[in-house]
This record gives sequence, structure tokens and C-alpha cells, in this order.
Amino acid sequence: MAKFEKLVNGDFESIISTLENDILQSGVSMNLVDESNYQSGGTKVAVRVYDKYFMRNGNRASLSLTVAGADRSVFIAAIGAGGGSGVFLNFSLGAETELTDLVADSVRRMGL
Repeated sequence: MAKFEKLVNGDFESIISTLENDILQSGVSMNLVDESNYQSGGTKVAVRVYDKYFMRNGNRASLSLTVAGADRSVFIAAIGAGGGSGVFLNFSLGAETELTDLVADSVRRMGL
């Protein structure tokens, strides 16, 4: 498992749109599995779950992205999981980290 979290200042809709685009454009085997959106008053929450096939280990790994914002304060959390192989020993070749790095790199490119 790998995790990236960051609290930033910015426009919620712009941030989620850029993250979605950057993640989906990262590779042909990247798929949006499902999404959920919630708003209560001025607070917005967007949850996205992606998966990607990694040929190097013959497995799929998942990326769970949660973006929560109120006013211009936006919290971004990305968790990568499932990139290992084996029943008892979860030997990973870095797939989870690669997925969370997509989010970290996107946030950096936005200047946040």
C-alpha cells in the first residue's frame, strides 16, 4: 500500500477535473471503476476508484482518490493498493507507489 495526502488552497472543481484527466491519461490500461460525489452546504466530496493493469507482474492495482473541499481549502488523499503478487507474501514491484505518484505529480504540476 502507498499513500499520498495533501491539504491545498484552490478551486475544488478545477482540482478534481485536472486530477481525473491526468490519471486517465497516464496509460492505456488505466480505468475509472466508479465514482461518488457528495455536497452538503459548502462542503464537497469526490471519491474516485481507478484500476490499472501492470504487465510486469501480471496484476491489477487500484487507486482510491478522495478530494474534499470547503471554500478554497481542499484535502486530497490517494491510496494505492493491490499491486503485489502471491497468496501469503505480498511481493510488490512498486505499482501502488506508481499510482499515488500520479496524483502527487499532478498536484505539483498544478502548483499546489
